[in-house]
Order: sequence, then structure tokens, then C-alpha cells
Amino acid sequence: MSIRITQAQPADAPLVTDLVGELLREIMTAIGERAFGFSRVETVARARRWLVDGTYTVLLAYHDEQVAGVLTLSESRALYAEGAFGIIPELYVRPTFRSQREGTALLAEAKHLAHTKQWTRLEVTTPPLPQFDRTLALYERQGFSISGGRKMKLSL
Repeated sequence: MSIRITQAQPADAPLVTDLVGELLREIMTAIGERAFGFSRVETVARARRWLVDGTYTVLLAYHDEQVAGVLTLSESRALYAEGAFGIIPELYVRPTFRSQREGTALLAEAKHLAHTKQWTRLEVTTPPLPQFDRTLALYERQGFSISGGRKMKLSL
């Protein structure tokens, strides 16, 4: 078994979009609610634009040359975080590759990038619990700790 992590390029936007689409469909199926809107055409364009301007970093995991997963990163700033920090908006490993260390490899590379960017921390919001308890356990095994609160949104 060989796991390889690469940084996505603008030409990878369709692949990134497909992986994120799979993640969103899995979440919505598990919770029985249409929690996300998703337009492939718009998402490909958005992903490409953000990859070009550098505001979005995307890591791709390959398992024996098959695309196994994706992790996305963006930078934020907050006084409580004591400076710039990274947010992981999306982490997805395709079901056939789960429990084979792809998620761990993606998170290890994200931590490495965070150190090189001198971010003070990485933050992530898990998908809904208890449906995604395994995802929470993965983050905890990688050193993440629960910081309280709930993710909330206001659509504009």
C-alpha cells in the first residue's frame, strides 16, 4: 500500500469538486436533511479561482495511484487564536479507503503546512454527531480537542 499526498493545482478543480460533492451527499444522506446546496459548475469555477489566487489550499490523497480523499485549508485570523490560523472546511476519504490511514496522512500534511505558515492552530468542525462519531475519533487521535460550542450559520 502506498499513500501519496499532493497539493491540488487549478486543473484539479473538477476532481476537488467531485470529492467535496461526495462528502456533502454523504452528510445529507446520514442526517436526512438537505443541508447544502451544490452546483458542480459553480463549485468547479469557485475551486479553480481559489486555487489560482492561493486563498484555498487543497490536499489530495492517492492510494496506489487511485484518488482516495481530499482535505481543504483556508487561513483566518482571530484575536482569541492569537493570530493567523488554519481552518479545515472539508475532509473526505472515500468509503473504500477508510481505515487505511489516508485521513491520518492528509491531517499530517495539513499540520506540516500549518507549521510552515506559522499558524497558531488548526480548527475543524465535525459533521453532525452521532452519525459521524468516527470522524470525531479520527480528529481526537490526531491531537484535536473539543473546544465547545456548535457551528452555526446565517445564509446571506
